[in-house]
Amino acid sequence: MIQPMQHLWAPWRMAFIKGEKPAGCFFCEAAGADPSEDEVRLVLARTGRSLAMLNRYPYNNGHLMVAPVTHLANLEDLPPTTASDMTLLTQRSLRVLRDVLKPHGFNLGINAGKIAGAGVADHVHQHVVPRWDGDTNFMPVTADTKVLNETLATSYQQLRAGFDRIT
Repeated sequence: MIQPMQHLWAPWRMAFIKGEKPAGCFFCEAAGADPSEDEVRLVLARTGRSLAMLNRYPYNNGHLMVAPVTHLANLEDLPPTTASDMTLLTQRSLRVLRDVLKPHGFNLGINAGKIAGAGVADHVHQHVVPRWDGDTNFMPVTADTKVLNETLATSYQQLRAGFDRIT
């Protein structure tokens, strides 16, 4: 028997759906900001070439993004040292997420271009989405229910402590 779809109110996604995003590139703004602003900008970790930050419009708890500091749209245009740095920061992100949130798996991906679903098409970035048995699919289009059981502030505090602890 097909169950009727349940609806969950998630008002934080409406600004994203309506396209009400601030002008400019939030990756570049975060990269250029003083580290004292990291909590407000949801920056979890920085290297000389990359940064990891929580997604303001997450698909799941702990959904973060790894981006180069350099504003480039295409993965193939990244210098090898930057591409390598992004990979190393992604690996560190996976270690932290496994330690702090204990997910059962991950979705990792780059949406290359607006047509491919990139919300920020002109600054390449990789999504790291923790997954648990029984959660909804990656893009909950046909899901019965989607629950984010933690605020961004709580996720940030827990994950930032993990990044401070785990290299």
